[in-house]
Amino acid sequence: MRAKIAVMAVALVGLVGCSTHRELLVTGGSRADGIVELGYERNEFQRVQFDADAAEALAAKRCKGWGYEDAESFGTEKSTCTSRRGFGNCGGRQVMIQYQCLGNPER
Repeated sequence: MRAKIAVMAVALVGLVGCSTHRELLVTGGSRADGIVELGYERNEFQRVQFDADAAEALAAKRCKGWGYEDAESFGTEKSTCTSRRGFGNCGGRQVMIQYQCLGNPER
């Protein structure tokens, strides 16, 4: 039984070690449209995790700077290949997440 638990613990540590934590950065946006775009880059083998609450707080901060009240994610990611490998598979990707600013902007 102890051996089974030890194997499961090692497997769990191995799975956690496979993911990469990324902080999203503001990569674009439009005050007029009330859109903030956050993004990160990854290679084809990375499983990226990010703090969704921190990302939404960053988008909300930008929206509040424009006079809006808050921000929320559209709920989708847009991925663009930035480099190709020898057989045509994508080696690097840029991932973008858009946020909608909420409320009416101050003029």
